[in-house]
Amino acid sequence: SNEFRMCFTDPAQGTKSAEFIGKHKLATKVAVLYDSSADYNSGVNDAFVAAAEDNGLEVVADEAYTADSNTDFSVQLKKIKDSGAELLFLPNYYSDNALILQQAHDAGMDDMKKFGVDGMDGILGVENFDTSLAEGVMLLTPFSATSDDEKSKAFVDAYEAANKDEVPNQFAADAYDVIYAMQLAANDAGITPDMSNEDISAAMSASMLNIELDGLTGKAKWTEDGECDKEPKAFEIKDGAYVEMQ
Repeated sequence: SNEFRMCFTDPAQGTKSAEFIGKHKLATKVAVLYDSSADYNSGVNDAFVAAAEDNGLEVVADEAYTADSNTDFSVQLKKIKDSGAELLFLPNYYSDNALILQQAHDAGMDDMKKFGVDGMDGILGVENFDTSLAEGVMLLTPFSATSDDEKSKAFVDAYEAANKDEVPNQFAADAYDVIYAMQLAANDAGITPDMSNEDISAAMSASMLNIELDGLTGKAKWTEDGECDKEPKAFEIKDGAYVEMQ
């Protein structure tokens, strides 16, 4: 393959979330509430449920909604509350999750941990959302502009200076890492300007399997099928900011 990916596939986020929750002993009984009408949400859900048992997790409730019913989650939340789950996994985009967090709070579910994936990134910017409801929410995402990691800080400062104070998102961080991965592969392959495009492509593809990038979005290596193998990063929302979880 001549295609190499920097970010996780959607299902990989489900698998990596189950691994992270299990490894860090965040919960043993988990529930999921997801949009079954969307490929992203259901793909992450299916992979999470498939990986749960291997990571010491019991899925005690796996509740769905659709794009036609994404305003009232009371029935699903009651089942989840009654299930004895210690953690609620929310593989949805932040707009739905903001409503879910509000209704979970109204249902007296503040003690249940909440964990999302990269679609949760943006929850603090939702209009009219009480951000205190996101306090303690955890999410698997490769990058946060508010991280106090030195590398991230330097990138955010440079990006804002070059883009009229626009704050970079995870896709900007992915693109940044892509350039440095290409540089590592080109150096490893000994690329020279006189080589043909075909030779460069073949040499770079072979070298992608040799390199390891210590990037903004984590330490990355690549497999023969072009997938990026890196440790998942997770953040917890504390005092209205993303703090990286160790």
